[in-house]
Amino acid sequence: MENLRQAMNILNTAVRECDQRALVSFDEFLKMTMAEPARYIRNVFQLFHDMVINYVDEEGDEYPDDPESIHYVRLNCNRLFVDNADRPFFADRLFANRLVSHIEAMRRGAQQNKLYIFEGPHGCGKSTFLNNLLMKFEEYANTENGMRYETVWRVDRQLVEGPQQDQIIDAFITGRIKPTQVTDSPARTEPPPFMMSDFIEIPCVSHDNPLLMIPKSIRRPFFDELFKNDEFKWKLFTEKEYEWVFRDSACTICSSLYQALLTRLKSPQRVFQRVYARPYQFNRRLGEGISVFNPGDKPLRRTTLTNQMIQTQINDILKDSNLVQYLFSHYAKTNNGIYVLMDIKSNNTERLIQLHNVISEGVHKVEDLEENVNSLFIALMNPEDKANIKDFPSFSDRIEYIKIPYVMDLNTEVEIYRNIFGKHIDQGFLPRVLHNFARVIISTRLNLKSEALQEWIGDPAKYKNYCDENLLLLKMEIYTGYIPSWLSEEDRKNLTARRRRSIIGESETEGIKGISGRDSIKIFNDFYSRYAKEDRLIHMATLTKYFNGLIEKQHLPIPRGFLESLEQLYNYTVLQEVKEALYFYNEEQISKDVQNYIFFVNFEPGTTATCQFTKDKINITEEFFSGIEHRLLGASGADRNRKDFRKRTQKEYTTKTLPHDILIEGKNLTETDLYRELHERYIHNLKEKVLEPFLGNENFRRAIADYETEDFKTYDQRIRDDVNYLMNNLIGKYRYTQLGAKAVCMYVIDNDLAKKFASN
Repeated sequence: MENLRQAMNILNTAVRECDQRALVSFDEFLKMTMAEPARYIRNVFQLFHDMVINYVDEEGDEYPDDPESIHYVRLNCNRLFVDNADRPFFADRLFANRLVSHIEAMRRGAQQNKLYIFEGPHGCGKSTFLNNLLMKFEEYANTENGMRYETVWRVDRQLVEGPQQDQIIDAFITGRIKPTQVTDSPARTEPPPFMMSDFIEIPCVSHDNPLLMIPKSIRRPFFDELFKNDEFKWKLFTEKEYEWVFRDSACTICSSLYQALLTRLKSPQRVFQRVYARPYQFNRRLGEGISVFNPGDKPLRRTTLTNQMIQTQINDILKDSNLVQYLFSHYAKTNNGIYVLMDIKSNNTERLIQLHNVISEGVHKVEDLEENVNSLFIALMNPEDKANIKDFPSFSDRIEYIKIPYVMDLNTEVEIYRNIFGKHIDQGFLPRVLHNFARVIISTRLNLKSEALQEWIGDPAKYKNYCDENLLLLKMEIYTGYIPSWLSEEDRKNLTARRRRSIIGESETEGIKGISGRDSIKIFNDFYSRYAKEDRLIHMATLTKYFNGLIEKQHLPIPRGFLESLEQLYNYTVLQEVKEALYFYNEEQISKDVQNYIFFVNFEPGTTATCQFTKDKINITEEFFSGIEHRLLGASGADRNRKDFRKRTQKEYTTKTLPHDILIEGKNLTETDLYRELHERYIHNLKEKVLEPFLGNENFRRAIADYETEDFKTYDQRIRDDVNYLMNNLIGKYRYTQLGAKAVCMYVIDNDLAKKFASN
């Protein structure tokens, strides 16, 4: 029994915490509004904006100091679309930025008289997206931070002279008010409990904000007196997002009730003593605040709704059945809420036609009454369904399309696979191969030609070792927010904000064709189940062979030559990783070599001098220069090239580095541009040659294969040290598993990648 009581206490406490429908007086509501005006003065568009911003986390820009940044930031939408969702929706970086941009514009600009259509091809996840969005909206709107208030009239029964309570009871007894269905016996004649109350509560069916009860003509002076001169007051009186406060009228029922009470009470103050506020509770299942219609949902039988009990009480109090007509339509239930059409077809086509006048005029006729409709109208649409609204050209300027394309951010595509098949799938691939699978899928969704990339890069052939001829691999990297390291310094500098916006802007016309989201999951399932093995990782050759087979059998629209370019980029990338992992250098010695070279280029061979930067005393010979220049220039360092390079270095040192950087600005030599350039050259060429001692060494290859076995101990200490250093770096720096590190080293050696990229 004790456990039962504790369990019931938990339930009772939770229910009390969730019960937020307590009424507050109009005066109390004004005090709350004065304390937090931005929270209590907001319509559905502002609330929708606040909800999205609340659930979307900005994770930053990879290049925050870039003067050409376009604020194409990484947005994490998991709390909005993934967390606690039965079917997660993964928003890629392109769509997330586009959605937030639309939401910001929705709040700032003209909010009403529009239909927002989310348009996308089959299999892009439109329905999942919208269902999750509505779920989070309902969740947020019913929390303290998202709470909005609606009007409730609390009218006392002794409003006019005479015993109103007795009159209502008489009306009940004489049959003008029917007994409630809950009775002990047919002979019961006592009035129901609601008749015994001193008040009747009349909720605003349109969920109007209590502030709209203030007559429009006096709202500006009223708010001018209510709020102090601060930032919010300036926004309220000047910004477009708050126009509704001064423009919108209370619903017809509330307006009629206000006038009727004012006639009897003779005082606006006494009228507002009967105005209360309560939280607007959203409930999609009940159609309160959120109504969702599927194409198969039949039209409503009743177009006009009422509440006869409330109507009777109003009539008895006001002594007139015509002053306030408690009539409304189903649009009122989602006024200041969200009205949704899932796909414009079948019965939803008719609903859209009915919305034409509602959206255009903002009002709806309910018998003789005009009903205000200020809702957020949303629809989903497949591209082919546009034909259903082609006969309404006047509707076109009322529609704002927001595209939901297939995923074009490879990181998001991979996240979808992880969500469906489990995060353990990473363990079945060599690093980057899983992401390359996503690149192949995404390549079918992009346009082959890009004017923005062509105008920027010019000749794609210069990047043939890293990119395809259509520059799709480059575009994919930019879509993820990453600028590839293999770009030349000139092209990197030429990636201006204008060019970046043009490239990102091309995504508006992409992602509507190619392999759909559903099909990509099927293809991945087939690939993974076929090739994933516990003792063997999936490598790039397997992926290439698989997709080449699909091109022949299923005619997948993978661009010609893309797989070859992808494999080439993969080879280049893993080669650099292995070089970086094997490369061990003495930074102090490299720094000394560079400083000595810069200083001694001012001396002729055959002399001896002491470097003022390193204090090294050097016998300067041609061999001294050629040894360092070989590391600075690499294989291209022929005699003529070396001497020209030496002259350019000497000129740069004497004309800029020494007189300006060192003597005027007081920099150390290691802080100058000349030093940084030569230091980078030195390290780059050392890395290029780091594999040369091992390529022809069969023992080195066998030692990698025998790593972490008993046979590994039989190799000499130098080879074991090199292999240990290589493996530890691959595992530590690049997150390879031990099996993956061994496999990628064998791949680099067996495919002779160092020789293939020797000219780069």
